[in-house]
Amino acid sequence: MGYAIAEAALDAGHEVILISGPVNLAPPDEATFVRVSTSDEMFDAVHRHADKCDVCVMCAAVADYKPAKVSTAKIKKRREKVSLELIPTRDVLDSLGHRRDRQFLVVGFAAETSDVQENAERKLREKNCDIVVANDVSSADSGMDSDLNEVTIVSRNGERRKILRTQKKIIARELVKIFVKSATIMFDKKNVTVTETQLSEVIPNSSPVPRVAD
Repeated sequence: MGYAIAEAALDAGHEVILISGPVNLAPPDEATFVRVSTSDEMFDAVHRHADKCDVCVMCAAVADYKPAKVSTAKIKKRREKVSLELIPTRDVLDSLGHRRDRQFLVVGFAAETSDVQENAERKLREKNCDIVVANDVSSADSGMDSDLNEVTIVSRNGERRKILRTQKKIIARELVKIFVKSATIMFDKKNVTVTETQLSEVIPNSSPVPRVAD
């Protein structure tokens, strides 16, 4: 979905910064591409580029936990049980949403199997997003690892919209239109003229910006 949004934004004439973890996809030639491998690298890269963007589209599925200690050598097999201590990773979306000085629209994504709209609205509030796009991944033939998707879009202004299952490229074009419209309204309220939108998109290890971002 993330790469589809990057392509759609480029096709619409926007600048794109694509921050991506390891995936089996080729990045668009016209995008500024930033490759990362860990959640910490993702966090740092997003914050390094966010202020250059008008919209940050957070499509990443970054792990919630990471090992407390990392061994530089092979851990030898032993007869006794081994316990790994996990610690929370830094929350990229939450950190952007709660920045008091931010001058960009924050779009979060959520993968849900039930109560899609309710869970999206909760994430909108808790992460202080402007928009949350919830993927319905209850079906094996849509969402992750599929060219099809079905999404519910909830916005801070109370707007709600659902896009039924269709090609991700089609959904991506509609999402870019929604992001740009919302960014334009937000900046108009701040008396800021938007002449060109830069889109930054973040794609994490498992799975971004008009001047739009992740």
